Amino acid sequence: MPRGASSKRERQYEHIKESALERGESTGRAKEIAARTVNKERARAGEAETASRTSLQDMSSSKRGGQRSHSGAQGPTKDQLYNEARQKNVEGRSHMNKAELKRALGRS
Repeated sequence: MPRGASSKRERQYEHIKESALERGESTGRAKEIAARTVNKERARAGEAETASRTSLQDMSSSKRGGQRSHSGAQGPTKDQLYNEARQKNVEGRSHMNKAELKRALGRS
């Protein structure tokens, strides 16, 4: 976390990092996701000294959160299905496509 971050942002960072770890992300990747998300939120709230145009004009992280995986016709991504299959020890998952992963997880 950047110096001067509030306790709210610290909690947000930890929550996002834990959530990413639960989804099967590596520790380094989870930290990166959490840091980028919190930094973007800090920029949008005017808490950061500098902010990129993308951070200010793009959809907020909280609005985007889970949007693709929880809505729309396609549902969860192949990576999300793969991570779930890995957690459930589904055999042959590395050779499966998205539809096969859905069937193996009982989501058809």
